[in-house]
Amino acid sequence: MSDRKTAIVTGASRGIGKAIALRLAKSGYNIAVVDACDLDKSEEAVNEVKALGVDAKAYQCNVADFEQVGNTVTQINEDFGGIYILVNNAGITRDGLLLKMTEENFDSVISVNLKGTFNFIKHATPIMMKKREGRVVSISSIVGIEGNAGQVNYSASKAGIIGVTKSCAREFASRNITFNAIAPGFVETPMTAVLTDKQKEAMFAVIPLKRYGQPEDIANAVNFLCSDDASYITGQVLSVDGGMHM
Repeated sequence: MSDRKTAIVTGASRGIGKAIALRLAKSGYNIAVVDACDLDKSEEAVNEVKALGVDAKAYQCNVADFEQVGNTVTQINEDFGGIYILVNNAGITRDGLLLKMTEENFDSVISVNLKGTFNFIKHATPIMMKKREGRVVSISSIVGIEGNAGQVNYSASKAGIIGVTKSCAREFASRNITFNAIAPGFVETPMTAVLTDKQKEAMFAVIPLKRYGQPEDIANAVNFLCSDDASYITGQVLSVDGGMHM
């Protein structure tokens, strides 16, 4: 493929992930569109990315599967000739109060959201280290900072991502690889569309800017943290939430 630098975006077939893929493409990066199940949606995203003048390819991968992630990263590296950016965006919810939460629902969220982040960092960073450059941005959440009733599993996974980000920022700084996290607030996506009107109203009441976030708001922040303008920023958590968390 081309000599452009390549970005991996997980969960990139829709919502925030797709917006990130498109924004990075506008900045000139080739895009590896990674998603677990919906290959048709992934191919749609690939076509939209290619329309922006860069290369793109879809990869079906369960981010919670360590071996599968390793094989996927190896294939991406072979297809594009390098990896410069990793955006850990893939995530699921299995909400419920702790007393009613099943072990399966706790484990599945931790496996996808937190272990999936670990899996991709583990396999992608050796490639970045060889070139002594890279950007890793992981999507956390405001509930990973503040917690949220009914989301013990999700909050724990997103808080864990912050811990991983800060630790890796220290470990990889000497190799010129930065690690940062973004903590979105309420963003209008298919994932948040399932919330009740009462839940949405409660969220809206605590947003000082009095509007819901859009996927593009998160994508713009990711693009900044991957740019040369952010080369001296690492180990940080950027809240993109309309002022919910101050």
